[in-house]
Amino acid sequence: MFKRTKVLENHQLYYFTTCTFCIAVRLSMWWFGLKMPLNNIIFNAQNRTDLINGGGKAQVPCLRIEGESGQVQWMYESADIIRYLKSKS
Repeated sequence: MFKRTKVLENHQLYYFTTCTFCIAVRLSMWWFGLKMPLNNIIFNAQNRTDLINGGGKAQVPCLRIEGESGQVQWMYESADIIRYLKSKS
């Protein structure tokens, strides 16, 4: 069965490859059929800098959500991120 993919505009996930919590979030994205830009903070120093400057810490996973009026929310806990992603699927 073909699964449709939904692109979440104005969302970005900050992660690194071997983080088990990041893996759970990325697997959830696949399971829910969601896509968004993925920003690896280990292989790209600018992604790490953006995460720290925007969210205040280098903790991953972190979901950056930009609202319609331009306000930005930084969501850090994997369980919260997965619940949020499920609501968007």
